[in-house]
Amino acid sequence: MTTVDEQRSGPKPRALIVTTYGAFARDAGGWLSVASLIRLMAELGVDEPSVRSSISRLKHRGMLAAAKVDGAAGYELSARAREILTEGDRRIFQRPESRVSDGWVLVVYSVPESERDRRHILRSKLTWLGFGTAAPGVWIAPAHLYDEARETLERLEMTPYVTLFRADHLAFADVRACVEQWWNLGVLQRMYDEFRTTWQPVQARWRRRRSPDDGRAFADYVRALTDWRRLPFLDPGLPVELLPRNWHGARAADLFDSIERTLHVPAQRHVRDVTAR
Repeated sequence: MTTVDEQRSGPKPRALIVTTYGAFARDAGGWLSVASLIRLMAELGVDEPSVRSSISRLKHRGMLAAAKVDGAAGYELSARAREILTEGDRRIFQRPESRVSDGWVLVVYSVPESERDRRHILRSKLTWLGFGTAAPGVWIAPAHLYDEARETLERLEMTPYVTLFRADHLAFADVRACVEQWWNLGVLQRMYDEFRTTWQPVQARWRRRRSPDDGRAFADYVRALTDWRRLPFLDPGLPVELLPRNWHGARAADLFDSIERTLHVPAQRHVRDVTAR
């Protein structure tokens, strides 16, 4: 899980590059020239050596592949990266409504000790999908996460170790009390608070702005989207009646939606201007 302290330090250059590709490059075939990427990242305060180092790491991870277009050196999204970004769109830009009556999805797994590295990957991915720990080897999430969980486990080739169940709560334990044990919602609440504290003043300034500044819009949009896109993955999307009182997730999501409406179009216009040079 990304910690609050990590969020305070600001997004890493690698994360800013992934955001830029996901938000803008896919519409242009998934490719950006190195020169364009360096110019765009400079507006985010990332110097050229850091850009090149981050590109190298993303290439090593199989997210980017070197490609030339009209003689210009650049990098394009890999098929795996496109798949991951497409899956991410559902979490980042959609807010599914969850009801207690919808039930739950359970992941029951058993990974041999000889493959403990895969066990670590599985646990990390389940956390990233928003699952909570109900018991050793048993993870739980609202039922609406079933499709996403299945697709992810298949892509990671984890199906030999995992069984998925749909479940309903029938008796005894209070579900709201269980939820407090299965998820650390206090950490997520603080992350939502930090997002709002950081970006409410920025959005207020944009509302007062009378003249456009596409370059500034690009920088603010990429930073805001990078800060935001981790949060929906850590949030299981629980039914409202099971959430703590004064839950700030919905207000943070409303703020991000407002930023998206305000900044995406001018930011996209700026990217097109830079890439056309």
